[in-house]
Amino acid sequence: MSRLRICSYNIHKGFSQFNRRMVIHDLRERLRGLDSDLVFLQEVQGLHMGHEARHEDWPAMPQHEFLAQDNWHQTAYGGNAVYRNGHHGNALISKLPILTADNQDVSLTRFERRGLLHCVVGLNNGVPLHAICVHVSLTEAQRRRQLSSLIERVAEEIPPDAPVIIAGDFNDWRSKANDWLARQLGMQEVFTQLTGRPARSFPSKLPLLTLDRIYVRHLRPVQAEVLRGHGWANVSDHAPLTAELAYTG
Repeated sequence: MSRLRICSYNIHKGFSQFNRRMVIHDLRERLRGLDSDLVFLQEVQGLHMGHEARHEDWPAMPQHEFLAQDNWHQTAYGGNAVYRNGHHGNALISKLPILTADNQDVSLTRFERRGLLHCVVGLNNGVPLHAICVHVSLTEAQRRRQLSSLIERVAEEIPPDAPVIIAGDFNDWRSKANDWLARQLGMQEVFTQLTGRPARSFPSKLPLLTLDRIYVRHLRPVQAEVLRGHGWANVSDHAPLTAELAYTG
C-alpha cells in the first residue's frame, strides 16, 4: 500500500484571528513542516491591493503560489469572492501533478461567495485521484443546496471506482454533511472513521465546533490529527486538519 499525506486548512486570508496580524509568512513555514502531498486551502487571497499597500512584506504573488513556493510544484486556484481591491477563494497545492482543474461557483447570495475547486491529480500508480476543495455557506438552507451541487457533480463527473477526497470548510454546525455524503456518494469522513466523530477545529484557540472535514472514497484512513497549540492558534481562526491515507500503489 502507498501512503498519501494531506492537509485541509482555512487560512483566513493570511491573517490571525480577528485580523490582528498578517501571518502569511509564519503560516508558510508551518505548512512546510507538515510535508503534506496535497494541501486543500480555503479563504486564499488571490489578490488584495489594499493589503499590498499597507504591508511592506505582503507577498508579491497570490497566496497559494507564495505558500507553495519551493516545496509544492503544482497549484490550482478558484476565485469566488471578487471585489474592488481583489479576490479570494479556494486553492490546492500539490507535490503530485495536477492534471485538470475546474472551479464551480456555488454562491447563492452576493454576501457569501462560495465554490468547489475540482482537481484531478495523478497518483504515483498512474490512477487519477479526484480532489475537491470545498467552502460552503454559514446557513443550513444554503449549505443543503451547495452540497446538492457537490453531490450532483461527483455523481455525474467522477467514475464510481475512482479514488476521491473532498476536504474543506463545511460550516456544518448541525452535523448533517456526514449522512448526506455517505448516503448519496458513499463518502466516509476520516476523523469519524478513526475516532467516532468529526474533528473540533473552530475556533483555533479553543476548538469546539466541527466545521472542517475530510471525506474519502476508495482510500483508507490510517491516521488523522487536528493541529492545536499556541503556534497554530496564532495563524488562523481555524485549526488545520491532517490525514494519512492508504491506497493500492
